[in-house]
Order: sequence, then structure tokens, then C-alpha cells
Amino acid sequence: MESQTSELEHAARHDPLKLLGIAYRTFSRLVDAQLREHGFAMGQLPVLVALKHGDALSQGELARRARVEQPSMAQLLSRMERDGLIQRTPDPADGRSKLISLTPLARRRLPKAKAVMDATGEQALAGFDAQDLAQFATLMLRINRNLDALE
Repeated sequence: MESQTSELEHAARHDPLKLLGIAYRTFSRLVDAQLREHGFAMGQLPVLVALKHGDALSQGELARRARVEQPSMAQLLSRMERDGLIQRTPDPADGRSKLISLTPLARRRLPKAKAVMDATGEQALAGFDAQDLAQFATLMLRINRNLDALE
């Protein structure tokens, strides 16, 4: 545990973005284990979030929103379809294309998955006051804008 603490302190002084990566990987590991109990996985979250309001979207649009390449999205959607989480229907505007939507099974499971995310997020941000959270959000937005400018 001490070597992990010294790694975090070193990253905080010399490479703060490394801290972001460590926090993300830890959060993902903790959440993924709990999501699997409800039939989901952390990697599916971008698709679940994009489709949760009922809109059917194309594979290309899902890939764009998730910021992944089309082949990666195709593989993810195939696994989700196999697991009964998404369904594909013909796109009325383009007969060659399919629209993806959540199945009733996925919709029933979503509230439990959201509860997992909310509880873990609250624990991760324990001890932060409103000012801390506002500053954190401002800094994260700036990092995201900087990275978007590189694309």
C-alpha cells in the first residue's frame, strides 16, 4: 500500500494526468465488477447512455459518441446483441443501414446499473464540497477541450 501511495504522490508532483488514468482504472475496475452482477460491463456504458432515452441510433453515431473506431463499436454491439441488450432494426431512411436500440431486458436492468454508478461516484467524491466539485469540473472541461483540439 505504501508503494502505491508513493506512486500517487510522485504522479501528483510530476505527472498529474497519470493520476487521472489511475483514478479512471480504479473506478472502472470497481464499477465493472458490480455492473457484471446486473448483466452489464463498464465498456458498454457509452452505448447504454446513448440509447437510454429510447432513441435508436446508427452504429456510426454510437461510435462517434463513444469516441471509438467503427470496428471496435461493431464488436461491442455484436456482444451486446448476443447478450440480449440491444436490437437492430432497419433504418427507414436507409434500407442498407440498421438502427440500434436497447431491448426491454436492458431497460429493466438500467436502474440498478445507474445506482451502482451513482453510489461509486459518490464514494469517489466523498469529502469534496461544492466549490471543490465546481473547480474539478472546470479543470476537467479544460483538459477535454485541450484534447479535442488535438483531434
